[in-house]
Amino acid sequence: MKSHKLKFGIGIGIILSVVAWEAVTGFQESKTYYVTVQELTNGKAGRKHIRVGGIVQPGSIQRRDGVLSFRLAQDALSIPVTYVGGDTLPDTFKDGAQAIVDGEYSAGDGFRADKIQAKCASKYQAVPGAPGKSTKDSKVATLSQGT
Repeated sequence: MKSHKLKFGIGIGIILSVVAWEAVTGFQESKTYYVTVQELTNGKAGRKHIRVGGIVQPGSIQRRDGVLSFRLAQDALSIPVTYVGGDTLPDTFKDGAQAIVDGEYSAGDGFRADKIQAKCASKYQAVPGAPGKSTKDSKVATLSQGT
C-alpha cells in the first residue's frame, strides 16, 4: 500500500512541477518591459523585443504602399517607427496621440513595430467641474424645490 501511495505522490509531484514550469516560462516569454523613448535612445533598453511609449510627433505620419511610418517622441527626443501589418490601426492614432508600440529596435534602422496601440488622453474624460447631474439627482432636486 505504501509503495502505491508513494508512486502516486511522485507522479502528482512531477505533473505539478511540469505545469508550474510551463506557467513560469510562458509568463516570462509573454511579458515585455515598457520603456520610454529616452530610455531607448540612451541604450538602457538592451532587449530584443521591446515595448515603447511616447507621443506621435505631429506631421510625421506617412503612409506609402501599405507601410506606415511616423516618429514617436518624448520631450525633444524622437525615434523613427515603421509598421507593416494587417491589423487596422485604432481611430485614436493621430498626430499628438499617446502611443505604445511593440516590436524590435535597432539604433541604425529605427523601430520596427508589429503592434500599435494609441489613445487620446482627453477624449473620454469628464470635464472637471462641468455642470450636470445624474437623472436621480435631478429628480431629487426637482422634488425638493417643489416643497
